[in-house]
Amino acid sequence: MDGTAVIRATLPTLPATPGVYRMIGADGRILYVGKAKNLKRRVASYTRTEGLPHRTRRMVGLTRSMEFVTTHTEAEALLLEANLIRTLLPPFNVLVKDDRSFSYIVLGQGHEYPRLMHHRGSANRNGSRRKGDLFGPYASPALVGMTIAALQRAFLLRTCDDATFTSRTRPCLQHQIKRCSAPCVGRVTPEEYAAQMQGVRDVLSGRSAAVQEEFARHMMDCADRLAYEDAARWRDRIRALTALQSRQDINLENVLEDADVLAVHAEGGTACVQAFFFRGGRNQGTRAFFPKHDHDEDETAILTAFAAQLYEDTPPPQRVLLSHDIPDRALLAEALTMNAGHRVEVDVPQRGPKRRVVEHALTNAREAHGRRMAERSAQGKLLAGVARAFGLPGLPTRIEIYDNSHIQGAFPVGAMVVAGPEGFQRNAYRRFHIKDPAAAGDDFAMLREVLTRRFGRALKEDPERKDGQWPDLVLIDGGLGQLNAARAVLAELGIEGVALAAIAKGPDRDAGRERFFLPDREPFRLEPNDPVLYFLQRLRDEAHKTAIDAHRTRRLKAMEHTRIDGIPGIGPARKKALLHHFGSSTAVAAAGLKDLELAPGISAAVARRVYEFFHG
Repeated sequence: MDGTAVIRATLPTLPATPGVYRMIGADGRILYVGKAKNLKRRVASYTRTEGLPHRTRRMVGLTRSMEFVTTHTEAEALLLEANLIRTLLPPFNVLVKDDRSFSYIVLGQGHEYPRLMHHRGSANRNGSRRKGDLFGPYASPALVGMTIAALQRAFLLRTCDDATFTSRTRPCLQHQIKRCSAPCVGRVTPEEYAAQMQGVRDVLSGRSAAVQEEFARHMMDCADRLAYEDAARWRDRIRALTALQSRQDINLENVLEDADVLAVHAEGGTACVQAFFFRGGRNQGTRAFFPKHDHDEDETAILTAFAAQLYEDTPPPQRVLLSHDIPDRALLAEALTMNAGHRVEVDVPQRGPKRRVVEHALTNAREAHGRRMAERSAQGKLLAGVARAFGLPGLPTRIEIYDNSHIQGAFPVGAMVVAGPEGFQRNAYRRFHIKDPAAAGDDFAMLREVLTRRFGRALKEDPERKDGQWPDLVLIDGGLGQLNAARAVLAELGIEGVALAAIAKGPDRDAGRERFFLPDREPFRLEPNDPVLYFLQRLRDEAHKTAIDAHRTRRLKAMEHTRIDGIPGIGPARKKALLHHFGSSTAVAAAGLKDLELAPGISAAVARRVYEFFHG
């Protein structure tokens, strides 16, 4: 049964209500997710293939089954559609693929002295909401770091974790450099600290002018009383607040408070969406997105899909300004209002200050798109050079680079790095904890385990190699021995058609004198000034860095926990109590018997057992 017949067979049972439909291919993969005001009418339109674009006809031809979910309103359908697209990544939808998450500033809750901290990830999940009040999004973690540093100088809030806070007996360095009021040792009352917290809320909510006036009054009062040191401290806090207010790249001319600006530029079958984020009248950064879409998608369709998916896990502001009018603008506003819990306006300004901001975003989108195309052109030349150097049949679209890391066999890990026409694909990186104890410390055995697990899973999940997850080239950090180990693994798994190469450091490990090993070919070198050599070095170094980071993370985690894990009679509850009280296993090991007895939930007998474990 062809796709049209499959779709036609679903029509008799379909209701004429809002909902979401999914088109599914022969292998069970979701091809497309769509929403409809009237499911029956929308799905029926796919049976009249004469008027459909080529891409849609191809999608219908691949459809072998369909699934449906009805909703109460079309706005609910739009929200569900955005959620499913981000989760399932169907190939025929416009996909907002970006492995970088947004950053937020969090004011903690559930503590007498809440902390000021940085949260990165989704803002709409319960875990992030339980942390406290979120302010953002910020386009870059660096901007969050600068903002938190300025807020510390202005309001003296703590940033340490609760375990460190509990274990302090004297003020830390943050207090000495006037970035914390030392609540850990009682240098500030809960009421005073709560007032500082409210000041931070006011500033992050756009009410910084009133806070600054209050700081100025305190400074003048101190000066009138000849308390010049206190006046100087208030002056420093005013300077920190002023520096925070001045970090704006674009002047909104007091038009907007909380607003996002989304501008799209499409050319040559690719598109860039430039997003500006304003909160409390301040610019909180910009980011360029490059959605994945079909060549014949127009700018309004791309912008519609982008906006719906962007706010699926990011709280929308009170106003969203678009560069292009979209057919479902009122529906998008209704859906965002439902998601946010407050009214959201979606506008397409035509004149005035708002339009000038949108035009600025459009210029940035156009320039970012041009840079992206230039980078892809340069990347294509480098990939063509790799294909020539290694004798590949065509341009490689996916290169996987492998490396291992360990210390004398301890905490062994393997790393896989992926690169292609778009550069490094960090969301495709993989880390492997070596499971075979006999392989630890043996580079060849570690590599065999990593490749066996990687390609064994690929054979199971995508045996037909249709999903683009199979590499055109496998590059290994090593020499002939590593190359032969990789060849043996692929031969054992019955895998053919995957090019293998190894990159070995030159004499004295000199960069520029690397030797390359390929199956059934003599080792060779590239010219020291060859751009392809520099490119391959970057690939090798990225794999090496990723492997070392994975090893360090595993080692530090093990060092943190294994020292207490070996104590007889210390279960999870007592272990947690000790770590919360002392801050780390190192501090537990160094504690005296009386100190251990003071820890909550630790009896005298347990304290002696812990003390004797470390001290005999």
